[in-house]
Amino acid sequence: NNEGVVAKADNGDTFTVDTGKFTGRSPKDKFVVKNAGSESEANIDWNDVNQPTTPQVFKDLYEKAVAHFNTRETAYIFDGYAGANPASRKKVRFVHEMAWQQHFVSNMFIRPESPEELDGFEPDFTIINCCSQVEEEWERHGLNSDTAVVFNIEEKKAVIFGTWYGGENKKGVFSLMNYWLPMSDPPQFPMHCSANVGKEGDVALFFGLSGTGKTTLSADPHRALIGDDEHGWDEDGVYNFEGGCYAKTINLQESTEPDIYHAIKTDALLENVKIQDDATPDFFDVSKTENGRVSYPIFHIPNYHEKQMAGHPENIIFLSCDAFGVLPPVAKLSSGQAMYHFLSGYTAKVAGTERGITEPVATFSTCFGAAFMTLHPTRYADLLQHKLDKYGSHAYLVNSGWSGGPYGEGDRMSIKTTRSCIDAILNGSIQEAEFQKDPIFGFDVPVALDGVDPAVLDIRGTWADGAKYDAQAKKLADMYVDNFQQYEGKGSIDYTQFGPTI
Repeated sequence: NNEGVVAKADNGDTFTVDTGKFTGRSPKDKFVVKNAGSESEANIDWNDVNQPTTPQVFKDLYEKAVAHFNTRETAYIFDGYAGANPASRKKVRFVHEMAWQQHFVSNMFIRPESPEELDGFEPDFTIINCCSQVEEEWERHGLNSDTAVVFNIEEKKAVIFGTWYGGENKKGVFSLMNYWLPMSDPPQFPMHCSANVGKEGDVALFFGLSGTGKTTLSADPHRALIGDDEHGWDEDGVYNFEGGCYAKTINLQESTEPDIYHAIKTDALLENVKIQDDATPDFFDVSKTENGRVSYPIFHIPNYHEKQMAGHPENIIFLSCDAFGVLPPVAKLSSGQAMYHFLSGYTAKVAGTERGITEPVATFSTCFGAAFMTLHPTRYADLLQHKLDKYGSHAYLVNSGWSGGPYGEGDRMSIKTTRSCIDAILNGSIQEAEFQKDPIFGFDVPVALDGVDPAVLDIRGTWADGAKYDAQAKKLADMYVDNFQQYEGKGSIDYTQFGPTI
């Protein structure tokens, strides 16, 4: 169809596409129909993420989508599943005009194991993707642009106009899972995390925003990967929502991300990656975008967990990259503290100025995925609290950021330090450690861990000036408290009490 070109990747020919002006999701163009008196109207957290629109707007767009496909000689239909556990999965149907988008969803969702599974297939939700068409009447419809991604939960349908970006398909279904699962009976917990499982069946979850090491740290040669991004936690345990991975390719090289690098071969799909004159991909050329991506079926990862589901997690790890130099490399959290840090979803990014002076910028993304949370965040926190109490999972904060001072003054913690902290959690040795309580944040910090310099565990002691550390710690604690005001008095428990003491 002349939709892209074939790249000569080191591990095999790989189809590659350019998604045009949209190289990422378009969150300001995502809407949910507010059906008066419906279950979704009563439960959705209506805000800038979940923007309301009317049933009439959806009706107009849906009719336009159907009319467009009626003019085409070819359409691509994918029927599959979101969720590896047959007891909890949802049936999804995609209707595409582009073959490469069919390829994308075939990689990212769970495919039926046999043609017989499709006999009488009745989808729980259908997404019609009219990426080549735009919404000319967006102003009359009260939308934000001629791009529209609109979900109607009661109608069990969605339409996409004006964006070719593959991730709209993936994250659209994730947002739906974040609605459906907590509403099920019994309620289930949807999670924006990676997960792996040890040889003894022990499951670990890794929550973290971009740049915290979620993908890297969950890829462990001694453990099998359940999934790298989206999971559910039901009465049977943890299961992957997806059948594939959607990894960033910026600066990708074999030495640093061998699993992803080797997954780029036939059946993978590259998006917005520079292709050189000799047809090889250049992952260091980000002139198009820094959000170049590759989607591939999870079986391209050699150490993947074939069942894509396992038991209840023994360990839950919240990853942060603290550029303020305040948080210790690892801390043990009580269940209440785990809820506080889950709702906070903290990391820090480094921002530059024209003078070349750099300072950390705090980022809080609730539930480590604010853009995809359909219900109020405390609904998810209450679910996590229930799971921790019921199954006795341990929760930890792991920081791969700076010690000895903030970014620009201190040093980045080594990957060896971070790996050693993760290893101590997964092998259980951290539970035998002696701990000291942090006077501001209240969590317990180990005094010594195998493979970790004890001096780094005493994060205040890494600073040359303890008073400067204290001022910086108060500054970060203030940011936590200010951010958390939005959750005061909400949820089954007021989790404010588990935050820092200023």
